Amino acid sequence: MTGTRETKAPKGRVATKAGDPSRPITIHDVARHAGVGSMTVSRVIRGAANVSPAMREKVEAAVSALNYQVNVAARATRSRATAARIGILYSNPSASYLSEIMVGGLEQSSKLAGHLLLERCEGLAGQQAAVKRLLAAGVDGVILPPPLCDSRPTINRLLGEGVTVLALATARPMDDVSCVRIDDYQGALAMTRRLVALGHRDIAFIRGDPQHTPTEVRFEGFLAGMAEAGIAVRDDWVAEGLFTYRSGLAAAEKLLDGAARPTAIFASNDDMAAAALAVAHGRQIAVPRDLTVCGFDDTAVATTVWPELTTIHQPIAAMGRTAVSLIAEEIRARKAGETPAPNHHLMKFTLIERGSSGPPP
Repeated sequence: MTGTRETKAPKGRVATKAGDPSRPITIHDVARHAGVGSMTVSRVIRGAANVSPAMREKVEAAVSALNYQVNVAARATRSRATAARIGILYSNPSASYLSEIMVGGLEQSSKLAGHLLLERCEGLAGQQAAVKRLLAAGVDGVILPPPLCDSRPTINRLLGEGVTVLALATARPMDDVSCVRIDDYQGALAMTRRLVALGHRDIAFIRGDPQHTPTEVRFEGFLAGMAEAGIAVRDDWVAEGLFTYRSGLAAAEKLLDGAARPTAIFASNDDMAAAALAVAHGRQIAVPRDLTVCGFDDTAVATTVWPELTTIHQPIAAMGRTAVSLIAEEIRARKAGETPAPNHHLMKFTLIERGSSGPPP
């Protein structure tokens, strides 16, 4: 009996007519299956930021259905001549904040077959020396996490050398530089409203590093929330900090050793909030029964202290990934002779309630 035999193509290949060898699945097959263009599929595979969640989900479903495998060797060969060399220049004192940026950035750089160079610096002289090292290494672009994201001299130096710059986590975007950020004002306003809703009226605030724009913007959000509730802000319940644990200790001691004690402390970041918890524990002040403590950022320290911190979740690792994608796209465009406009990418924050918050005593 004669007839045809149906053959099943191996994974990652498309079955053709009987007797014909199967061929590898291509990006065009994925595009047809998803009903999108090949460039859209390429952007999703490269992890580019300018793809809607719905479109990304559709492409990823097609990739899964066809078991499409990226040819990493061929991709590396194609991109070797144009692979972006991206520097990250940092001086942030918060190790947990920085580590999340690095995790996201390194992950995305690997996906894009790019090169990520890390440089640490302290002080103006250190910044200048680090910039020189990055320039000598031939970087195409530099990502500046806080507080360097707001350093105009550093930004101007890099731009003057023809280097693409992205400001990560700035609260006041600049017209000539791309950025990835959250709405710090709305985040602080949301936390203040939550404290008021819990019944607090005696609320203290710990500010951050004055050289970093989120410090002022988060304070503005706090003031707006207090004004909205008709609550006066006491000058002696606003303490200065530097986003460091040690500065948080000094600020919390000032707030908790006064003649009158607040029922809630809202710190501008988690490191300082963790310090406030430590000071409260040392004075036998129960949290949250006698004192509510809240932070901002949702770094690793927020869930390594007791009780765990109520805080504003800033998607730091995702911001690092997005920053690498955006600056790589901008570098690619510039190498192609284009002049891309700065991209100000706003990401969502979330208020996370944990054990450090509750109603006032």
